[in-house]
Amino acid sequence: MPRLHEIIETMLSQRETFDFIADFANSAEWDPGTITSARIDAGPVGPGASYALTVKVGGSTAPMTYTIETHEPDTRVVLRGEGKSVTARDDIRFEPTAAGGTRVDYTADIELKGWMRLLQPLLGGAFRKLGDDAREGMTAALAARARAAGR
Repeated sequence: MPRLHEIIETMLSQRETFDFIADFANSAEWDPGTITSARIDAGPVGPGASYALTVKVGGSTAPMTYTIETHEPDTRVVLRGEGKSVTARDDIRFEPTAAGGTRVDYTADIELKGWMRLLQPLLGGAFRKLGDDAREGMTAALAARARAAGR
């Protein structure tokens, strides 16, 4: 199972960073691999909240549904993603930095389903690019939010 692991630092507070990233309706703003993202249920962001995403898969797109499994305000969110040919588990942790900002520790475990599993060993470079793109997108989105907040 491929594992993506990225660490990002931002000058945004831990609460601001958590609130932005944990609400996966915002994922299209920071993940270049996400075309669209929207909340599909009502209520506060927390356990059970669900999101419909359209993600890039090679040269095409595919729908996925993400659901929050663990929601520890300001410190950790875990989401499970389900699509026709892939499942994902995103574990995102937040901690304060000495400079007054936030360190985001993002781990995503991805598993291809069915016959697609046979391709998994051949896709290492593609999975690394997904991680690099997500790290760069998250870094840029958080930096823009920090600038807008005057930090």
